[in-house]
Amino acid sequence: MKSTICNLGIIPFNFSKMLHMQLEYFMVFLLYFGEKIGLYFAWLGLYTQMLIPASLVGVFVFLYGCATVDDNIPSMEICHPKNNITMCPLCDRVCSYWKLSTACATARASHLFDNPATVFFSIFMALWAAMFMENWKRRQMRLNYEWDLTGFEDEEVSGDHPRAEYEFRVMQKSLCKDQKSQQKVEKLTYRDRLPAYMTNIVMMLLMIGVTFAIVFGVILYRISTKAALHMSSNPITRNHVQLTVKTTAAIINLVVILILDEVYGAVARWLTVLEVPKTDKSFEERLIFKTFILKFFNAFTPIIYIAFFRGRLVGRPGSYLYVFESYRMEECAHGGCLMELCIQLSITMLGKQLIQNNLFEIGIPKLKKLIRYIRSKQGAFQEEERQKKLQRYETDHFLEPFAGLTPEYMEMIIQFGFVTLFVASFPLAPLFALLNNIIEIRLDAKKFVTELRRPVAARAKDIGIWYNILRGVAKVAVIINAFVISFTSDFIPRMVYQYMYSPDGSMHGFVNHTLSYFNVSHFQDGKETMDPLHLGYSIEICRYKDYREPPWSATPYEISKEFWAVLAVRLAFVIVFQNVVMLMSDIVDWIIPDIPKDISLQIHKEKILLVDLFMKEEQGKVYILESRPSCISTLVCSDHISLPALYANK
Repeated sequence: MKSTICNLGIIPFNFSKMLHMQLEYFMVFLLYFGEKIGLYFAWLGLYTQMLIPASLVGVFVFLYGCATVDDNIPSMEICHPKNNITMCPLCDRVCSYWKLSTACATARASHLFDNPATVFFSIFMALWAAMFMENWKRRQMRLNYEWDLTGFEDEEVSGDHPRAEYEFRVMQKSLCKDQKSQQKVEKLTYRDRLPAYMTNIVMMLLMIGVTFAIVFGVILYRISTKAALHMSSNPITRNHVQLTVKTTAAIINLVVILILDEVYGAVARWLTVLEVPKTDKSFEERLIFKTFILKFFNAFTPIIYIAFFRGRLVGRPGSYLYVFESYRMEECAHGGCLMELCIQLSITMLGKQLIQNNLFEIGIPKLKKLIRYIRSKQGAFQEEERQKKLQRYETDHFLEPFAGLTPEYMEMIIQFGFVTLFVASFPLAPLFALLNNIIEIRLDAKKFVTELRRPVAARAKDIGIWYNILRGVAKVAVIINAFVISFTSDFIPRMVYQYMYSPDGSMHGFVNHTLSYFNVSHFQDGKETMDPLHLGYSIEICRYKDYREPPWSATPYEISKEFWAVLAVRLAFVIVFQNVVMLMSDIVDWIIPDIPKDISLQIHKEKILLVDLFMKEEQGKVYILESRPSCISTLVCSDHISLPALYANK
């Protein structure tokens, strides 16, 4: 059996076999590891299967952007050789005026992910998440029936047994009580756990604060690095400032995320131990919840900043916002922050999957196994014992202990977040997740058999709290994608311009419509550029992306009416998109039954048979009571006549 599971991890790659995970493999996992681990592999197999249609649609959306990039009017206006729009400097002093046409590559690249098809893809992924949840409930019910778990309750087996640590704390509390009271302490009260709860709250807030502080540090790195690169004498360096800063900042975020993931996992376990949960199930659920909260903030805080905050807390030329009175807040490129959001998502997602999920998953257990083996060789073994061939159970002792399924589920839940939360800005996320999971299934199968000690088989009828976390992530994904489409992308400004301000109903003139005017003589003292003649001529008016009144108006630089029109449509879109998509998800949830029809019929038939058998037994008892009262009285008076004897006489 073990060799069969090993073969799953080392046989030549077969795409259809790996994606469909035939029933015999599930049965092998069930018999060797138990139902709990079998359910994990069943869930992972279904999740990977469901990623196939999502990947195909995501690739289609990306190809649609590639096919229409040459017909995108805003990109064509930015890239037009006669474009003579002069933009305001992107930083103080060291940055110079620049031509909007230099942002041609960024504008064209942004269209690959910021096009009308992304709205459709966001709706599709919300429905996809609902269908995935429903399909898993159906698959889980089928497995429960086939694995004889329909009448199994996890709480009856292990959920009600107190943990040893809990009983020890109860015993300590009993010993500390006054012996005269003779009062038996049976449980820990809320007052007993209050210090642990307060420690949990403070530490959780502190860890989240650390995440925010690191994001803020990366912001300062981007601001200072951008200014330093603009001061470079190398023209190639100056021409690639934006790409250099974006990429290096994303890599720094990735490294920090990988380090803090390990730290937060240890902190979450320590905090859970402090609470002294009563049962193993309660311990596991509390640990999962804390770990998920910390790792979710760790993975998605940099992305949320880029999506919703960067470029909005900037101010305007002549009145910029500063950090510590010296660091000017970052601006987005003319195409918006969507391209940088895509870069951050791709580097973080691919880095976590390649380094943390795959490299660490196999490399670290092998390294620990090697260290443990070397230490044992250097221990108190006799020379002749070293020469002996070790038994199987002795070699298995050098394997890494099984730490539970929490790390396995956690990495997939975080991946599910990458696939659903910001899919409007990165439609290729399902494809990368699919490719990773094809490898993940094989690595997990091999790791469980060859790198870890065989865990104690445990029964379970569902995946527990992970299902509720998945539902929560799917609901939050609808809201986040609504805000990404509405506020991060230019979808709403384009629609408002086309239907409210365009003279001919087209997108011609959209770029000029989104740019405001600024008189360079209104720069604050000491903030103007050191090289005003960088373009070869004197600049009097520069442009910046915002909806504000021009300097020659009665209210210069005040927010214009176009801004309020766009904001109103953005908020309306968020409300409509959220309610419509959630309604469609609820309809999918309502239409698809939780129990497959054939399984429902089988369960119904079994219930009918049980009722018939029960009725026959009751009828037999009634028949005995009515037909043989004398024998019954003898049974009452004598203790050596049994009910089976009555049936035998009958």
